[in-house]
Amino acid sequence: MANKVAKRSNRLGRGLSALIPDVKDDIDSKEIINIELSKVYPNEGQPRKVFDDEKIEILCESIKNYGVLQPIVVKPDEEGNYMVIAGERRYRASTKAKLKQIPAVIRDIPMKDIMEIALIENLQREDLNSIEEALAYKSLIDHYNVTQEEISEAVGKSRPHITNTIRLLNLQQEVIDMIENTTLTAGHGKAILRVADPKLQLELAKKVADEELSVRVTESLAKRICENKEEEIPKKAKEKDIFIVDVEERLRNIFGTKVSISKGKKKGKIEIEYYSDEDLNNILSMMMEED
Repeated sequence: MANKVAKRSNRLGRGLSALIPDVKDDIDSKEIINIELSKVYPNEGQPRKVFDDEKIEILCESIKNYGVLQPIVVKPDEEGNYMVIAGERRYRASTKAKLKQIPAVIRDIPMKDIMEIALIENLQREDLNSIEEALAYKSLIDHYNVTQEEISEAVGKSRPHITNTIRLLNLQQEVIDMIENTTLTAGHGKAILRVADPKLQLELAKKVADEELSVRVTESLAKRICENKEEEIPKKAKEKDIFIVDVEERLRNIFGTKVSISKGKKKGKIEIEYYSDEDLNNILSMMMEED
């Protein structure tokens, strides 16, 4: 099994350059031709969906002044058009610069190889945001029969990291969108995953974004939501003594948190909950105050 994984991960880890020689070193200048930009289109399966507009604009200005210094690599289709295999940023910037033609190298490479290795190359370069990364992992697993262990070997990231990243796709779609547009981080998303209810997920995500809460605070809030949901499940229990209920309420008002008192035949227990180090310090300060 180990040999099989190593063989697969070595193949995945070689990068797109294993299929497409480096332009500077291995591509003969005779291979570079100018093709009509109107006949070029992006690869819809490109794992990177979000491109930095500012960087595209800078590249566009450079192309206007100096031209496209490195050709893109394209795959011909049956209709005489060309799909971008490598160089989508150059393609986008050239389109923005309103060029008529673009230098290109034509490579008729199997689509499966293009997709699989492009995914790995993007993951290795860390060009993807967390959601794009999760979708890339899922695509490799679903369409190319690649295991999480093989991906881990190929991209140099731990298997738990890959598992937890894929789990982000289980979030409510609006929460996924918030991570994708960087309103929330992947860490926030992983904390919010503790909440199973999609509606509560979204409510928590909006609160975290609006108040710019840390991942640690988000984890505490998610835990509190889960605990409150559990409390809503009917349980058979004896009604508490009115005196105990009154004391609990007064202690809640003092400490500003949930306080529970349980009374047995010979002994009892007082539980004071806290949700952060700051909460704990405040409770301890109030308990140690001298009259």
